[in-house]
Amino acid sequence: MNISQLTSCLSLFFCLTLSLSAQVSHKLEMLDIFNLEYVSDPQISPDGQRIVYVRNFKDIMTDRNLSNLWIVNFDGSQNRPLTTGEQSDRSPVWSNDGSKLAYISNKSGKTELYLRWMDTGHEMVLVNSEKTPGNITWSPDDRFLAFSMFVPEPQASPIKMPAKPAGAEWNAPPKYVDKLVWRMDGVGELPSGHQQLFTVPVSGGTPRQLTSAPYNHSSPEWSKDGRLIYFNANMREDAELEAQDSDIYTIELSTGAIKKITNRYGPDSSPKISPNGRQLAYLGYNDEYKGYQLSRLYVAEANGANPKLISGNLDRDVNSIHWATDGKSLYFQYVDKGHTKIGNITLDGKVTEVAAGLGGMSLGRPYTSGAYSIARNGRYAYTWAETHEPADLGAGEAGKNKRLTWVNEDLFGHKKLGSIEEIWYKSSADGLDINGWIVTPPDFDPGKKYPLILEIHGGPFSSYGPVFSGEIQLMAAAGYVVLYTNPRGSTSYGEAFGNEINKNYPSHDYDDLMSGVDELIKRSYIDENQLFVTGGSGGGVLTSWIVGKTNRFRAAVVAKPVINWYSWSLNADMSAFATRYWFEKKPWEDPEKYLKHSPISLVGNVTTPTMLLTGEADLRTPIHESEQFYTALKLRGIETAMVRIPGAFHGIAARPSNLIAKVSAILTWFDKYRTETVDLERKR
Repeated sequence: MNISQLTSCLSLFFCLTLSLSAQVSHKLEMLDIFNLEYVSDPQISPDGQRIVYVRNFKDIMTDRNLSNLWIVNFDGSQNRPLTTGEQSDRSPVWSNDGSKLAYISNKSGKTELYLRWMDTGHEMVLVNSEKTPGNITWSPDDRFLAFSMFVPEPQASPIKMPAKPAGAEWNAPPKYVDKLVWRMDGVGELPSGHQQLFTVPVSGGTPRQLTSAPYNHSSPEWSKDGRLIYFNANMREDAELEAQDSDIYTIELSTGAIKKITNRYGPDSSPKISPNGRQLAYLGYNDEYKGYQLSRLYVAEANGANPKLISGNLDRDVNSIHWATDGKSLYFQYVDKGHTKIGNITLDGKVTEVAAGLGGMSLGRPYTSGAYSIARNGRYAYTWAETHEPADLGAGEAGKNKRLTWVNEDLFGHKKLGSIEEIWYKSSADGLDINGWIVTPPDFDPGKKYPLILEIHGGPFSSYGPVFSGEIQLMAAAGYVVLYTNPRGSTSYGEAFGNEINKNYPSHDYDDLMSGVDELIKRSYIDENQLFVTGGSGGGVLTSWIVGKTNRFRAAVVAKPVINWYSWSLNADMSAFATRYWFEKKPWEDPEKYLKHSPISLVGNVTTPTMLLTGEADLRTPIHESEQFYTALKLRGIETAMVRIPGAFHGIAARPSNLIAKVSAILTWFDKYRTETVDLERKR
């Protein structure tokens, strides 16, 4: 090759390089979803020196969510993997002396319980079973592990089929169903059996099954002397109809004797024994059939006597409780106005905030989330949430907190995301204060007018927060301003706020949402002729309700909705709960009430082009709900389309490609009805 040819080739190389560089977007793109990682389940060692955490990642070739275990010193040094591979390693639990770690992994091709020696790295399989162990806890002397695991209970069908002739090809035999809850979203048809409790020696051996009754047993907790295991279960004969009424029990390991130690109508769960073994903390509430009821913290004697409510002055849900080493207080997790926090509460009810900013474990939509753990010396580890990144690892002591990891720096080091601004505004219904967040496009210019997407959370009793959301950021990257809010009925604003929609949903939450849109229109950068609306699950209910109440939106995407409360209440996987806690009567007893709150009752008013989007395997809001609305709109001649995600349950984003498919469908529909952004300076 001569100099001229070489120069020509080099010139072409640099031109191609520049061309490719120009094509690389600084905004978040659909395929970037596969590059997102996040931290979960941070477990600090008992001495507070090291933290094991789960690092979650995705495989673009197999469309799977995977995870490995990592370990880091409390000061952030020596951050390194404990496990590696295209597998799912999770649920790490330190032994009390910090010398060993138990965890769950599917590295062998099936999910098993592993034991790891932390000084040598040697491992062994403790439980090799077709079913997955869960709720792992160490005995006080570190000689045993307790856990729960599903035990099949085969039931023969009473339908007897004659023997088929040799070589005949008949259909599979009929399925005989006699349970109220016989299928569940995320699972499908439920196998016959229950969660039972087991122990297994750390030295190895056969797991010992402790319980065998036809009930689900969970949350094992050892007594300090190792003689008892506390657990919660619903042992009512009518447990299918009274699914909320669980209690705390003990089982004596030497005899197998089971004793019920709480006794009130309502759910009692999550037993935790105090460091001196004399007191029992647990979560629960007195069930009053309200749509939203606070999870409260109680402390009793170790035998369940003299229970005392200690979180009565905290108008927030209490979760994930841990005793402080001195036994004079407990740590807990709670959400306050969309912000997830760690708190400490004394036995007389005094609450102190320990850390804020937990979350970042919901990559799709900006739901509040978080996890933490506490060491004996008061040090803690938690999921550190940023508005512009999924969860990293944080740690702290005495309120001094620091970030230890940056698991997405390879992606966000060259990506520009939308900015998030928190807002408060008044509802037009009654002046109620409503909280929300605005996300603007990465190259936001206040001199332009932008289309607006109103994105609505599900639940309805849940909450959004100022955390990273792949879906919201992809919408912002496409040039939309996005508004998401916590209308009445949302959690984290108190029990009264949550019950503003008690047995009255949808209702004035509609006004809360419309007032949020009005608030943004006051800002010069929103094009009020380009308003769009979407939401999933409870947000799908409200989106379909909105297009039946107003024509102000150019287009709507109704994701996994309830359209007809009557049909839904008798077909979804939560019928017993919904017909009691969300309505006052059964659907055949008060069909007018069910219809009154059903979006199908307003379908005759709809003029907005509306897409329906649902997973075909959804059992929480079955796809027949979407089909009803779609068919009604077709019969009326309204512009509509239906997107069906093959194989997807209610949690569509459980597979990375499904999250991409969902957002792509929404933006395709909105872009169809969108016009160009208006440049105010150029217009003048």
